[in-house]
Parts: sequence; structure tokens; C-alpha cells
Amino acid sequence: MNSGMYNSQNERSNLVEKHAGLVKKVAQHLMGRLPSSVLLDDLIQAGMIGLIEAAQKFDGSKGASFETYASIRIRGAMLDEVRRYDWAPRSVHRNSRRVSDAIKAVESRTGRDARDKEVAEELGVSLDEYNGYLQDSAGTKLFSFDEITNQEDNSFDIPDSESEEPFESVEGHAFQGALAGAISELPEREQTVLALYYTEGMNLKEIGAVLSVSESRVSQIHSQAALRLRSRLSEWK
Repeated sequence: MNSGMYNSQNERSNLVEKHAGLVKKVAQHLMGRLPSSVLLDDLIQAGMIGLIEAAQKFDGSKGASFETYASIRIRGAMLDEVRRYDWAPRSVHRNSRRVSDAIKAVESRTGRDARDKEVAEELGVSLDEYNGYLQDSAGTKLFSFDEITNQEDNSFDIPDSESEEPFESVEGHAFQGALAGAISELPEREQTVLALYYTEGMNLKEIGAVLSVSESRVSQIHSQAALRLRSRLSEWK
């Protein structure tokens, strides 16, 4: 077994105990984007399962820190818990797909970033209606790699070192590279929102203050970034 693995139960238990606070941090970060029907305690319970799994599978020799790896698995476990209840209306999912398709159509035709007005026209709706789609989508598109690609598995996770399917590992790394490239090509404001939200850990209200826009507008920009990425990475479905 790889020397980077935590072999003993005691070592794994210590990892879980040391990073238990990370679960609450991730849960609180997600709560701001979820409806009131989702309870913090439910997210924390699911996140603890993700943390335990992370401690069992983490391989330090791969170069990633445990906190980074655990955060991915914790967040994934929480998203899985939310998906189990599928609280979003079918119309929200349908409109999200329509927006992604419209963005792709406009960008294929123009060869540049699709503007809000152009996407609205492609959809045949007003700009206010389009912004409403983005606002509705903001509560359901919890920005994660499998949400972007419409996949049900967790292929975005750092590959398990004991996996017997090396191709899946290579494919996962290739997707991460494609995603990173797609993010770097987003419009500047969308890149900024993603960086402040995911890298700096700022909430939507704080980002709004930085950008001098409303919290709801930040939510729309965030949602549009996720849907734009989904349209540009559609070949990974």
C-alpha cells in the first residue's frame, strides 16, 4: 500500500476529529444558496460521512493537501444529500438546460462570449425573464463538476489511488484540465465572482459590495457562469 495512505484506524480517526470543523464551514457556505427546506444539520450529517470517506481514501503522496481533498468529498456528499430530495421544480431544470443551449448557440454563431440580451433573444424571452431563469437556477446549480456535465457520478473527485481503472483517472484529470481552461475563458466578471466565492470564501452579499452590485445580481452572474461552463463543456456529458 502507498506510504502516503493513512493506514491505521487511529490515524484516520485523528484526521476526522481534527477536520470536523471543516464540515460545518462547508455546510454554512452552501446554506446561503439553498432553500429554507434544507436543514444545516442534514448537510453536516452528510458532510461527516464525506469526511470519513476522505480519511479512508486520502493518499498524501498525490500532492494534494488533506483539507483540499476532504473539502471536495464533503461538498460532494452534501450535494448528493440535496439531490436525493430533488426539491427543484422540473421547470427550473428545463429552463437551465434551455439557457445552456442558448448560450452555446449564440457563442457558436458569434465566436465570442454570449451577452445577456443575446441569450434572452435566443430564448425568445425578455431580459427580465432571462434574469429570472438565472435567479431560479442559482438555487439548484450548486457549482460542482458533475452539475456542469449532468453526470450522476463523482468523476470530478481526486482519483482513488486503489482504483483498478487507470483510464478513469486519466479522464478525470483531462476533464479538470478542460474545466480550468473553460473557467479562464469566462468573461472577467464571471471569473471574478467564481474566484471570490470559491477561492476567497466570500458570500454573495460580500461579493456584491466588492463589485458594487446587488446580492441578487451576484447570484445571477454566478448562475450564468455555471450555465456557460456547462454549455462549453457539453461534450463531456
